[in-house]
Amino acid sequence: MGKSTLLSLICGLIVPESGTILLRGREKKDSHTEIGYMLQKDHLFEWRTIYQNIMLGLEIQKKITVESKERVEKMLYTYGLSRFRDCRPSELSGGMRQRAALIRTLALNPDLLLLDEPFSALDYQTRLSVCDDIASIIKSEKKTAILVTHDLSEAISAADRVIVLSSRPACIKAIVPINMEMPDRTPLKSRNAPEFKEYFNQIWKEMNANA
Repeated sequence: MGKSTLLSLICGLIVPESGTILLRGREKKDSHTEIGYMLQKDHLFEWRTIYQNIMLGLEIQKKITVESKERVEKMLYTYGLSRFRDCRPSELSGGMRQRAALIRTLALNPDLLLLDEPFSALDYQTRLSVCDDIASIIKSEKKTAILVTHDLSEAISAADRVIVLSSRPACIKAIVPINMEMPDRTPLKSRNAPEFKEYFNQIWKEMNANA
């Protein structure tokens, strides 16, 4: 079992052969927690506008209401995509496409977000910027998110805690809480924090212990 498989188990795409998955202390099958899943690629459809792409999940689940439309409009404006609502995905940069994909996921108002290496297809500079954007959006929307990444710096800069998994079959090797004393913490600010290097060294050792 790998990291992506773990996310598929959490969201119910795969049924575990044994054991149970608890959400808020209840088995997943009995839980009413709504889960949003953001994949590595944005999977925006070129024949639909950005607005139509964002509304797709609401259409499929027949949840288009006055309230959901207002919520989408607010996110489009707040997160800088309002001017591009009628554009096609090919007209947007990679970072803007990922922002649209996140808004599409948030449109369903999930309690938990699963992010499967959502920045891996971006160049390094764009990756830093988009990680900062998406972390800020998740924070402002007051959502809990699980981010899968192979980038240790990305994990430390964006997370409140880092869970280190072993190689397959994946088991938890360590759980490291991330505490940085700074106002209005963002991923970019975190990379310059004095604690950053200490966390990097600590988690690097955990990752390579008994490797």
